[in-house]
Amino acid sequence: MHLTVEEALSIYPLSEAKLIAGSKGKHRIVKSINVMDAPDISDWIKEGEMLLTTAYLIKDNMEEASALLQTLNRRGSSALGIKLGRFWDEVPEQLVAEAESLNFPLIQLPFEFTFSDQMNGLFRAELSRSTHVLQNIMEKQKKLMQFALRSVRSRPLFDSVSEVIGHSLVVVSARGDVIYNNSEYYPSQLLEGWPWQKRNQRFRVGDHVGYRTPLLQGEKCSGYLLFCAIDPLLLPMEESLFVQGAELISYHIHSGYEDYFEQAEHREFSGLLRRCLSGNLSYTDLAQAALDLEIELLQSPFFLLLTDTAATGEERQGELLRLKEEYLEHPGLREVKGIHVIIDQGLLSIYPGDRQRPEQFRDIIQVCFNNMKFDKGYYPRAAISSCKAKPEGLKEAFAEVKDCMGMLQGGGVKGNVVHYRQLELNLLLGQIPAEVMEKYCNGSLRGLLNREPEYVREMLRTLEVYLENDGHVNETAKKLFIHRNTATYRIEKLSELLDVDFKKINDLMRLKLVFMFRRMLGRD
Repeated sequence: MHLTVEEALSIYPLSEAKLIAGSKGKHRIVKSINVMDAPDISDWIKEGEMLLTTAYLIKDNMEEASALLQTLNRRGSSALGIKLGRFWDEVPEQLVAEAESLNFPLIQLPFEFTFSDQMNGLFRAELSRSTHVLQNIMEKQKKLMQFALRSVRSRPLFDSVSEVIGHSLVVVSARGDVIYNNSEYYPSQLLEGWPWQKRNQRFRVGDHVGYRTPLLQGEKCSGYLLFCAIDPLLLPMEESLFVQGAELISYHIHSGYEDYFEQAEHREFSGLLRRCLSGNLSYTDLAQAALDLEIELLQSPFFLLLTDTAATGEERQGELLRLKEEYLEHPGLREVKGIHVIIDQGLLSIYPGDRQRPEQFRDIIQVCFNNMKFDKGYYPRAAISSCKAKPEGLKEAFAEVKDCMGMLQGGGVKGNVVHYRQLELNLLLGQIPAEVMEKYCNGSLRGLLNREPEYVREMLRTLEVYLENDGHVNETAKKLFIHRNTATYRIEKLSELLDVDFKKINDLMRLKLVFMFRRMLGRD
């Protein structure tokens, strides 16, 4: 039972009773009702309990009556109801004054109604109220389910959930940023005690009670959902509704179809960028719109980063969103304030082009991949464009990262993170027919390929490492874990078999071209 004393006095037949003292305590909560039938009843009183009595045990001793009143007040009792007509015709003035001084509700009960009548009336009213509350909660849960199953939403997610549940809503990101707030409270009030534990808990804001629940997907917490100004008495019944709302929001966040934690300006720019890349908006208009949104990335040198994973469907969307969060959190990337957009080709990011060298940026992206600990076979790939000076360069940069990603997915390139300059020659040579590449490789390696397969494989590996290390024998030996003299012997033997001079640039270039063609053809 969860009624105030004032509400209880409005329910028949208790409505026939009269509050004769302690009107300031009429908002006390009635949780249960008890009948006084033993001298030590005060020892058994629980918080929120209303006590009904005929005053038999206190009718002859005002000191005991006063002590009972004080004990009830101290134990958190909600009210004392005294039935007149049997032992008292009226409540003594001393007791009335005592109750008034304690702001403790003292109720004069009518003689014609039994205690069971009073109790049954309250129980029926509470049952009706609880049934109505439960029906209301079930209706809200039904609406949440319908919303979750709807393929097309006409209203923003947070607004819709707040409206269905019927409470003001606050969404806080894992970094402590208030992303959405339709309550009357300021962020400083809502973020009191930050950082928070990843568990459901009540909190106090202003003069009201709220309920906070983490937005979880597995063990990962992407933020918190706060419901403000809730009725703590209804929390046991509404808690499942709050958790269901949090699960719905968490699912939509981790599905990756929309970044709900993104700044409004960046979200609008992301939509414009998608239109531009699909040919529905000019680059000039995009640049002007970016300025209007106070985004200056396209007004200075910039480059693109395209990231993708081997996953598919919803799992891919979730992985891309995780990558975006990792980029936003990395100290080396957070300061440059890039913009990230999930598109059909993957996660497209725009970064300033004058902050880091390509090698440094590649290393940072690789660190981000390592931090995320992807499963084998799901390791992401990333392509970096060359630096562009004007907004019109966006089209060319996008073409570069798409071409690089195509080569990465084809398996013709080593590593997971590549820069366009690394593959520029490969992309150019990729236009050569495979038959021509095959003929060139066989002709250049003819003196070696007619040997034993194991010998051919060992010598080709030595030659490849030698070329990768720009002709340094010591580095070649280290990479192959062989003695320097062994490496020197192999290089001299290769020079003899292939009829090349490793001191001549032309011969080195020819052999480098051989290995580029072999990778493009998918050869070991």
